[in-house]
Amino acid sequence: MTGRTARRRVLRVSVPAGSGPDPRADLLAVEEPLEIRVGGMPLSVTMRTPGDDIDLAAGFLAAEGVISSAADLSQIKMCDGNVADVTLAPGVSGPGDRLRRQFVTTSACGVCGRESIDAIRVRARYNVSADPVRIAPGTLAGLPDRLRAAQRVFASTGGLHAAGLFTAEGHLLALREDVGRHNAVDKVIGWALRGGRLPLAGCVLLVSGRASFELTQKALMAGLPVLAAVSAPSSLAAELAAESGMTLVGFLRGSSMNVYAGPDRLTG
Repeated sequence: MTGRTARRRVLRVSVPAGSGPDPRADLLAVEEPLEIRVGGMPLSVTMRTPGDDIDLAAGFLAAEGVISSAADLSQIKMCDGNVADVTLAPGVSGPGDRLRRQFVTTSACGVCGRESIDAIRVRARYNVSADPVRIAPGTLAGLPDRLRAAQRVFASTGGLHAAGLFTAEGHLLALREDVGRHNAVDKVIGWALRGGRLPLAGCVLLVSGRASFELTQKALMAGLPVLAAVSAPSSLAAELAAESGMTLVGFLRGSSMNVYAGPDRLTG
């Protein structure tokens, strides 16, 4: 997978010492900056794994409420490999100065605080609390293995996060990998937006790491009723999920899981 992995010489050392240090080649996940511009003006710089960059740019703008469908985009043009220049459709308002100031400074921390949570709830276009989807705990328990089996770059490097979009029956719809968990989620959302699939009603988003406030915010903006993570959620993530009517599952490992919000969606 050219562009997503890089080969590097390493020294393999075993403890206790056996046959001595072993020089060998190793594959690393590539990490490079991607600058997202809107109308030629810088908006965000994020460190990502190259690949699916147009989905990443589209998903980022959707998660931040700048666009809501593919019709809001005129084009996304890749420049010099590491710049995604977005042209919005005529009549679509661009990001305001507040959003530009926030993301030119940092692309990783999202937003925080009571005022910001309320703003996210007002900004979200979809009412996930009304989504009638139900999912069996046994189906949820099987998703991490399906996610791992589909992680092609992780299998080579061991160094990437993944976000997988599943149906309530456990069928994998889309998977994206990246060094940043928020980028992997943006890539999935961008794939859905460009394919006219938003809102993602009746779907489950599984992330390979923890469920942060930022990832819960992105799931809400995409209309996802269920967010699951193999690790722990944060307190702010659980609060946002509960207040928005989203089901939030953490520590999804083996045959057990913790349900932090929206347990009524789990059948049986």
